[in-house]
Amino acid sequence: MNQTIEELVAFLSTPQKIVITMHRDPDADALGSSLGWGSYLSRKGHTVTVISPTDYAANLRWLPGMSEVMVYEKSGEMGKAKRRIDEATLICCLDFSALSRLKDLGKVVQEAKAPKLMIDHHLEPEHFAKWMIWDTGAAATAQLVYALIKEIEGDVPTTDIFDIPMAECLYAGIMTDTGSFRHGNVTSAVHLAVADLMLTGFDSSRVHRLIYDNSPLSRLQFLGYVLSQKLIVLPEYRTAYMVLTEAELQRFNSSTGETEGIVNYGLQVENVVMSALFIERKGEVKISFRSVGEFSVRDVSSTYFNGGGHRNASGGRTETSITETVELFLSILPKYKDELLQVD
Repeated sequence: MNQTIEELVAFLSTPQKIVITMHRDPDADALGSSLGWGSYLSRKGHTVTVISPTDYAANLRWLPGMSEVMVYEKSGEMGKAKRRIDEATLICCLDFSALSRLKDLGKVVQEAKAPKLMIDHHLEPEHFAKWMIWDTGAAATAQLVYALIKEIEGDVPTTDIFDIPMAECLYAGIMTDTGSFRHGNVTSAVHLAVADLMLTGFDSSRVHRLIYDNSPLSRLQFLGYVLSQKLIVLPEYRTAYMVLTEAELQRFNSSTGETEGIVNYGLQVENVVMSALFIERKGEVKISFRSVGEFSVRDVSSTYFNGGGHRNASGGRTETSITETVELFLSILPKYKDELLQVD
């Protein structure tokens, strides 16, 4: 057991008031790791509050414990969330490495007196936390939470540590951040963690179905529109991109999370190395990038779009118009042409 975990275990040896938070627009890894960690801490006698900076996708509402999650930006919950943070003796920051990823909640967490614990797998973390469980080699934050709990518990049998709800939450995070175990971040450690969690008896196919096969008809119609009308392929740059305006989102009544995963379809086009999705919403443009092989969309995102993430999966945001944002993207493609063409 390393020194960081030893110090954390000693701190957690007495009951604490703990807040757990994750990045804005949380995905299954952010929520699953937070809920799994929160469930473990609750079973150890701590008082736990999970706070999301923003709302989350409808297909994640089934996750065990979601009914207790506070949404900071929701009317009526902001004040309560601030009080919980003020009263906290520990703030756990999961699946993000920079406080700016918390949107308006970031300043509140930054100014809080409680020590902070970061559990994350993204590059270049800010050093705002007293304790850091950080590994860019991990496929998901949920994998890190699993490994942390196993290290804390030592030789205790898995089924005495994890119950089915905890396993479902952690599995959801690992499954989604690995693209259902098809991305390059899948290692033997990932499969061994999942195999261990499956000893609890949870139904892995049910988790997959609830996340991926649980969409309203309108979402599928929206996806059909995007792929048939909005997907643009630039063969000379081995790049695909899609642009969605706020008016189009409103036309299809697209809610939070319904655009999740659409960017990946660009990579299904033959010979495409990079895919980008531009979404205009609430006065800003959110950009999702995906790539294959050695081409780093993280470099594109961090250099030009105030973003970051992983080599093959990254995101960014701008406060300029969607037209200007897309024009910037198109203008930089010649700089990356050689790199894009060289990817096997």
